[in-house]
Amino acid sequence: MHMTAYITMLFALIGTLFLGGWTAAALLTGRRERLVFSERGQLAITALLLFACGILLRALVLRDYSFYYVMSHVDSTLEMAYVLTAFWAGSEGSLLFWEAVMALSAVIFMFTPGYKSLSERTRTWFWIVFFVIQAFFLLMLTCWVNPFVQAIPAPLDGKGMNPLLRNPGMIFHPPLLLLGYAVYVIPACAALGAAFSGETPEWIKATRNWSILAWVFLTSGIILGGWWSYMELGWGGYWAWDPVENASLIPWCTGTAFVHTAIVGARRNALAKSNILIMALTFVLCVFGTYLVRSGVVESLHAFGEGGVAAPLLSFILFLTAISVAAAYLANTREQRSLGGLVSREGMLVVAAWTLLALGFVVGLGTMWPVISKLWSVKSVGLDAHFYNRVCLPLFVLLALLFSACPWLGWKEGVRDKRGLAAALAAFVLSAGAFAALGYQLPLALIGAAGAVSCMTTALLAIGLLPEMRTRQSIGASAIHLGLGLMVLGVAFSGPYQVGVERDVAVGQSFEVGGYTLTLKDVHEKSSKNMAQLIAELEVKKGGKVLGTIVPERRLYRGYEQPFAEVAVLPGLGDEIFSVLLGLNNDGGASLKVNVNPLVNWVWIGGIVISLAPLFILRRRKVRDKE
Repeated sequence: MHMTAYITMLFALIGTLFLGGWTAAALLTGRRERLVFSERGQLAITALLLFACGILLRALVLRDYSFYYVMSHVDSTLEMAYVLTAFWAGSEGSLLFWEAVMALSAVIFMFTPGYKSLSERTRTWFWIVFFVIQAFFLLMLTCWVNPFVQAIPAPLDGKGMNPLLRNPGMIFHPPLLLLGYAVYVIPACAALGAAFSGETPEWIKATRNWSILAWVFLTSGIILGGWWSYMELGWGGYWAWDPVENASLIPWCTGTAFVHTAIVGARRNALAKSNILIMALTFVLCVFGTYLVRSGVVESLHAFGEGGVAAPLLSFILFLTAISVAAAYLANTREQRSLGGLVSREGMLVVAAWTLLALGFVVGLGTMWPVISKLWSVKSVGLDAHFYNRVCLPLFVLLALLFSACPWLGWKEGVRDKRGLAAALAAFVLSAGAFAALGYQLPLALIGAAGAVSCMTTALLAIGLLPEMRTRQSIGASAIHLGLGLMVLGVAFSGPYQVGVERDVAVGQSFEVGGYTLTLKDVHEKSSKNMAQLIAELEVKKGGKVLGTIVPERRLYRGYEQPFAEVAVLPGLGDEIFSVLLGLNNDGGASLKVNVNPLVNWVWIGGIVISLAPLFILRRRKVRDKE
């Protein structure tokens, strides 16, 4: 089966190269039947890729250790849920998943009204660009990251999955990120195709649902990744500005910027060149994200490491960037309208987009700084979380403030609803005063929390005061901004006002943290065929009332010498008690780390709202076929 799967991918590569040449010939000759053949050819390529995916999935389920990939990520004790998720646990499997989703997305797009609304010339260019991208991924899979390498001789058992990946987050976080990366190929290819065909206006509407779905997948994956880090790594936080975390945040920033510039582009017929460039670069940055985690260019706790793909990926990124810039430069802008003033809804949307692009640039610059600093220093210089917090958090707060004002402004100029703007301003001032009176006086946290309240006030009031905001799509947009406000509120309090201690505690001993009393009730060991567990039981009280018991663990997995922490929390909409068992101490007690994280769960609640609300924005499009 190893050779069968590899030959299947090789045929897919050869077929893609042939279809790319065939489609280019269709562009030169203008023969319509050639484009139909290209579309049908993609069906065959997709079938081949799905067949290869089926072979890998079968090998995982059967624990066929003659596959080197299976041997590297699965063992006889691994639960079936994690056996299945091993498909995307390694570099080879995750790239195969990405390529398969891209191919399937193109097939689905082919049958949508949006695709049929594009001119034949734009569709031809769409396939040319798509086949170039697909060919590169297939070249990677057949040359550098082949998931079907045979292990000779086949071992009796595998190495097993990294313990950090044995978490429910593994089931959802990586595939959601990869779905976001892969689905962005549709609007990116459409943007480039429209630019090269000289027919730019229609592609935004034609791929609207695709850009929203890609954004939803990427956003959901990032939020789940933050929750996973919070619950699994024992750092006490949800975002450490690690290069792998940043790898997905950078295209998210540009993708979110496009969501806002696309509104101006579709509604006002403006920003044609900007929209093409931003969307194309969003997909380029998705590829750049995989370069960061697979090239070894930066160090990270959970990167894949160098796999011989750095040079091909970097070359392809530079090639795609050049193509994107050229397409934006050549785009037809003869029918474009001028933008409104700064104090207008258009102006605020453009400022929000520029703020997001600035965020993406800062995060990318900070992530690559160890590499950049080598230009003038023998020793690379890294930037820690303090740099990102100082530069990025004010920009996130600015976004909340922009969304507080934007709905109350007219499209072209001036204020359209003074009542709403006054209410948003009053919410900001009153909440800032209330938070300050309660003792929360750190400037950035105070402004952020007040901006979050103002943003949520606007999101709710706009539906009541503005009749055009009562459509399903507008309500969905308001819900997204409501979720943003909830997240900003959670971030504003959970980080700056976190209280934590590390203590060596004997059984029966109590200690205080953030107004709570914790008592170590018991420490015991437990073992199974997969791991040995050290378990602590902590009783939590406040004001003499027992609030609950938390049970942090220290786990030693079979085949690993390093123990791993299993975090335990006592959740709450106000404070959350977060505990990590660091180990045993000399008197038979436990060494513990305990944090009190205020309002942290509003980060996850807001994230859920942001992830689900865009589904209400999706539209069912009925477009006349232009064929």
